[in-house]
Amino acid sequence: MLKDNLREFIDGAAERNFIAAADVTRLTGEILDAGITSRLEVESLLALDRIIESDESWGAALTKLVVEFVVWKRAPFGVVSGDDALWLATVLEVSGPSRNAMNIAYAILDEAGYVDVALLDFIMRGRQQARQSLMAA
Repeated sequence: MLKDNLREFIDGAAERNFIAAADVTRLTGEILDAGITSRLEVESLLALDRIIESDESWGAALTKLVVEFVVWKRAPFGVVSGDDALWLATVLEVSGPSRNAMNIAYAILDEAGYVDVALLDFIMRGRQQARQSLMAA
C-alpha cells in the first residue's frame, strides 16, 4: 500500500503531466526523506516516469531513490539477488528501456558488489535496442 502523501504526489504529477524541480525537492526532502520502502513504491514511481514530462532533476532523484532501495535496503546489502534483479529488469523494461531506466540499471551496476545476470541482460537488451534505433534513423 502506498503512503497517502506519495499517492497524492503521483496523482498530482499525473494530472499536471509534469514534475517540476520543486516537486522533486518535495519528494526527496519530505515525502520520501527516508527513501523508498517497498517494491510498490518503485513500481509506482517508474510507472509515473513513463507517462509524464519532467524537470531534469527528476531522473537523478529517481535513480538515487531506486538504487538506494535495491542495493542498500534489501538484504543481503550490496547485492542484487536473482529475484530482485528479475523483478527490477521486468519493471524497467515496461514500454521499452527508457533513458531513466537505463541510468538506474547502470547506477545499480556501479553501486552493488554483485548484480544477478537478469539485470545485466536488461542492460544488454537496452544497448542493442539503442543501436538498432540509431541504425534505423
